[in-house]
Amino acid sequence: MDSLTLPELVSALTALAMLSIALLRGWSGWLALKHRELDVVSKADQPAQPSATHRIEIADLKERIRKLEAIAAGVDL
Repeated sequence: MDSLTLPELVSALTALAMLSIALLRGWSGWLALKHRELDVVSKADQPAQPSATHRIEIADLKERIRKLEAIAAGVDL
């Protein structure tokens, strides 16, 4: 059986280390991608905050409803 010399062993170990580092960086990048995808999905699930204009319109509609209910109940404002 052919025995390996010290330079061959060092070369093989260096190649294995380089391959391991490349695979770990790829795995880390893939995990980062999945985290970003989850952040996008979770932000999409949240309802959007209404703008100031929409909040004003909603407040105006609520006030109108309150006045109409008061009129229906026979209360003078």
